[in-house]
Amino acid sequence: MQHRQIILDTETTGFDADLPDNPDRIIEFAGLEMTARQFTGASLHLYIHPQRDIPEAAAAVHGITLEQLEGKPVFAEVAQQIFDFIKGAELIIHNAPFDTRFLNAEFRRVGLPEVETVCTVTDTLAMARQRYPGQKNSLDALCTRLGVDRSKRVLHGALIDCELLGGVYLSMTRSQFSLTDGFEEEQDGQAAFQAASSAPSERPKHLKVVMASDEENAAHEQYLDGLDKAAPDGCLYRKNADVQA
Repeated sequence: MQHRQIILDTETTGFDADLPDNPDRIIEFAGLEMTARQFTGASLHLYIHPQRDIPEAAAAVHGITLEQLEGKPVFAEVAQQIFDFIKGAELIIHNAPFDTRFLNAEFRRVGLPEVETVCTVTDTLAMARQRYPGQKNSLDALCTRLGVDRSKRVLHGALIDCELLGGVYLSMTRSQFSLTDGFEEEQDGQAAFQAASSAPSERPKHLKVVMASDEENAAHEQYLDGLDKAAPDGCLYRKNADVQA
């Protein structure tokens, strides 16, 4: 059986799922299934009535008003459907603690187990912070950096954000799979390197290779971000690097 991954996102009424009185609630859930780095077409997308108000500040972010949710199911009516969809999968979430906190709060209200007991969770925000230290790592920033088209995104929405996050995740993890997929070519390359290194023209031993520090890599990426914004066709260096990768 192939490993299931679910690209997951939620929209909520606010930031605090655990308030004793009038806690914030989930109002939109979206999940897109992926296996073997391919979307399968299986998905779950739900709008949910929060049984409370939606503050104007929150509506300004995702564009969802309470009036739009009239007649939609409350979470208790869709909880089992969501639980069954994600059970046993690896969840790919940007800023995972936020979404899992809300899902766990909702599951507790209906007597279902917490997310972490039935799923593994991968946080793409934590991945991005490790890969791009000192840089902006919002979903928008990562889309720009990795060349993921976000032209259709006007407001935050769980479904469109899942589609964008899927592209970001595949881009950030591409090298992990290219190394194994091209193993034979890599072995050939290593053999060629060993042959070249034993030739008379090998690099003098007194010449040392000095690798860039994390700070220098971060500064380099920041400079490339500026080129992406300034150049009409984006940064050619990154495009060429992506082609070579």
